[in-house]
Amino acid sequence: MYKFLIVNVATLGPIGKKLPAPGTMGSIVGILLFALLVGYFQFSVYWIIAGFIPLFLLGIPLCTQAEKIMKQSDPSAVIWDEFCVIPFIFLFMNELSLLNPLHLVFWLSLGFILFRFFDITKPLGISRLQNLPQGWGVMIDDLAAAIISSLILGLLQTFPLSFF
Repeated sequence: MYKFLIVNVATLGPIGKKLPAPGTMGSIVGILLFALLVGYFQFSVYWIIAGFIPLFLLGIPLCTQAEKIMKQSDPSAVIWDEFCVIPFIFLFMNELSLLNPLHLVFWLSLGFILFRFFDITKPLGISRLQNLPQGWGVMIDDLAAAIISSLILGLLQTFPLSFF
């Protein structure tokens, strides 16, 4: 029962195990939850991040155990890491809950695309972070991709986008 629970939490149930492109699917689940919290419930980005810090920290031992159970290093089905870091993509942006729906969708989409780019390509030393032992490597490389995405979004938001 313990192994079943660990694997199902780490893979978000069938999402990581049965759907194509599990990392992208985990990111989609994360961005949809984030959009709901910001857009519908009007939570502050910083409160959401504060709520996701324990989930991120839980991910380190969770992913460590999932790797042992699945007998793989950073198994593609384990998507807890992508899911948990989504709020960190928006760390350096001004308050998203104040945006109109069209602007919110724009920034969420751009953040998602940037994150997936950095998570898949792993430039700027992100690939080396993946070599950290056990669950640390699983979680930290995604956090780095989210932080780099956030820096870019923050810079883009400071410049007026007259075309939007």
